[in-house]
Amino acid sequence: MSETRLSFKEMCARFDVTPRTLRYYEYIELLNPEREGRSRYYGPREIARMKLILRGRRWGFQLEDIRQWLMIYEEQGNEAQMQAWLELSARQLETLKEEQRQLATAIDELQATREDVERQIRDGRKHEG
Repeated sequence: MSETRLSFKEMCARFDVTPRTLRYYEYIELLNPEREGRSRYYGPREIARMKLILRGRRWGFQLEDIRQWLMIYEEQGNEAQMQAWLELSARQLETLKEEQRQLATAIDELQATREDVERQIRDGRKHEG
């Protein structure tokens, strides 16, 4: 694998994504590989963008938010992109915190119900014997 350019297959392997995912990211204009005939090659810019895309997905960002955020860099530069990132990340942090609260509630309810059923089973065995 060349560090300056990756083939389509190398890009999939390096980032552990399916060919379908990589083609979709191209289709929605998150990535724009160089083309030589039917071959695609991904340079440092596309490799860096892929890292950002996957990080954003891991943090729960929608692909459209990621696409627009990446476009800001192209159109307005680094400072504007960083400012937009601060706003996006603040919103996403609130979303994740709310999901965390909801998950904690679901875990507590499930645990309590499980303990209830265990207690009913134990109590039922006492009455049978």
